[in-house]
Amino acid sequence: MLINCSLFYELKTEGMVMANDKITDNQKKMARYAKAMGHPIRMYVLELLSKQSCCYSGDLTNDLPIAKSTLSQHLKELKDAGLIQGEIEAPRIKYCINKENWKDAQILFKKFLNI
Repeated sequence: MLINCSLFYELKTEGMVMANDKITDNQKKMARYAKAMGHPIRMYVLELLSKQSCCYSGDLTNDLPIAKSTLSQHLKELKDAGLIQGEIEAPRIKYCINKENWKDAQILFKKFLNI
C-alpha cells in the first residue's frame, strides 16, 4: 500500500519536518538502532560484546581484518546509537554493551517483529 508522503511530512524553509507527530519515539529509537546495526562489522562487535563483559579496542583490532581507523568509526556509530559504551583506561578504551539500551532494543524489535 502506497502512503501519501504529504501525510507524514510538510515542507518548511529549513527542510523537511515531521508533521502531526506521526512518527513515535519508539520508531525513532528503532531506526537509530537499526542504522547502527546496519553493517556486518558492527553486528560482529555487538555479538562479541553481548557474550562477554567487555573488550578492549586493541583486541578487536587484532580480531578483525580492518584498519584501526575503520574499527574506530564503527565503534563510534554503535556508541552514538547507545548500544555500546566506552571507558578510557589509558592508553586503551574498554567497550561494553550498554545493557539498558541493549535490552530496550531487544524489546522494541521483538514487539515490532511480533516475536
